[in-house]
Amino acid sequence: MNEQNIDLVIFGGLGDLAGRKLLPALYQIERAGLLSDRIRLAVVAREPIETKGFLDYLEKRLREDLSDDDWSTVTWQKLARRFSYLSMDFSNKKHFSVLQGWLTPDRMVGYYLATPPSLFGSISQHLNAAGCIDGSSRIVLEKPIGHDLSSSKVVNDTVARYFSERNIYRIDHYLGKETVQNLLALRFANRLINSQWDNTCIDHVQITVSETVGIEGRWEYYDQVGQLRDMVQNHLLQLLCMVAMEPPNSFEADEIRAEKIKILRALTLIDADAVEHSSVRGQYAAGWITGNPVMGYTEESGCTDLGSSTETFVAVKAHIDNWRWSGVPFYLRTGKRLAEKSTQIVIAYKNQPHAIFPDRQAIGSNRLVIRLQPNEGIQLEMASKKQTLKDRLSLEKRLLNLDFFDTKGEDRIPDAYERLLLEVFKGDQWLFVSREEIEASWSWCDHLITAWQEKASKVHRYSAGSTGPSKAELLIERDGRSWFGESEG
Repeated sequence: MNEQNIDLVIFGGLGDLAGRKLLPALYQIERAGLLSDRIRLAVVAREPIETKGFLDYLEKRLREDLSDDDWSTVTWQKLARRFSYLSMDFSNKKHFSVLQGWLTPDRMVGYYLATPPSLFGSISQHLNAAGCIDGSSRIVLEKPIGHDLSSSKVVNDTVARYFSERNIYRIDHYLGKETVQNLLALRFANRLINSQWDNTCIDHVQITVSETVGIEGRWEYYDQVGQLRDMVQNHLLQLLCMVAMEPPNSFEADEIRAEKIKILRALTLIDADAVEHSSVRGQYAAGWITGNPVMGYTEESGCTDLGSSTETFVAVKAHIDNWRWSGVPFYLRTGKRLAEKSTQIVIAYKNQPHAIFPDRQAIGSNRLVIRLQPNEGIQLEMASKKQTLKDRLSLEKRLLNLDFFDTKGEDRIPDAYERLLLEVFKGDQWLFVSREEIEASWSWCDHLITAWQEKASKVHRYSAGSTGPSKAELLIERDGRSWFGESEG
């Protein structure tokens, strides 16, 4: 069977994720000429509309979301010919005969479940009962995979009854970002960087994911989850793995995953004795975002518990118990309703053992800053002589920038979902998360949650539009350090 003879079926094709990410990504892949002519697409949803009705909706949405430069009538016509719309009730196994009738023998099929995780098991079961699965069938799962270690095993066990591990693609869209992949190139293709990547040169690492949005109408769901489960268990720990992993033997999926699992298993568990000095929980109160007033967490629409202690902010000081990273703290923080939307990794290097320049300490140490959003890029902070005759050897901080648009003529950075969908078509799992990774990260998070419960860990209030609770500043300042961007303005 030709691996390019692929049917991609998107469950929940009229939902938010499909509309914002998946369908625009397919358009951009088509525009780039990377979709084989033999790829067919099906969108599955409950709404009783025909394929033409779906295409009218999709064209309107793409025209609204894309710039004039991105829109191409030729591209749209090529993409539209690939689509079929199937009206189905996911919970009714009889409806899966509609899908079975659309599938064609001798073609590989991939199922993208852009649905609530509670449907993963039943959809897999109904696909199997309708004869829609064979040994080559692939399935793509969005987070969350469970809400703790035990429930994640239930989800994984259920899906594994019908799909082999090599055909299960668990999405963490951060891994599809160009800058995250560039981190691997930066580390492993450059001896200058790689030779300085350990505890002899690096003082500490910061990983920050800050959001300006609140819980966006998901109060009841989010109150059962919190920021640790929603963001740390997947996104932040995956970024930590990419920073800390050992060089894989190759960039085959199994080799990369094996190195990430080693890091997750080497994370020091945070117990009740250490939790107060190693973590901070916060919850946003009313405040201001971009000049507009916003409500506090317990004032949001749908709130059913005015005394909720669910965290919307979390900061953690983590340690990796291995040779390379012994003694190097990894400071993780993430929160909602913060001052700016930003995702960045900061590698802070140690100072020179002896300072011969009188102002060397004043300008700070070297830092490698890896920005994932809003502006993807990499910059290195270095000390340089001031261009002046007034001083003999006075220093200033200068930035070396890795510009992704410098000489290649690119007009846009591909969205993470474009890369991830391409890898699904190719059958390459190197940017997807294995079951062992999911379970190792849940194990670490479960220990932290248990420690919070044992110590009745306080949830500190912070104003919307701030950088989080003041306790998060103390978490890093008591170690003689500061969060990047907040000490120098």
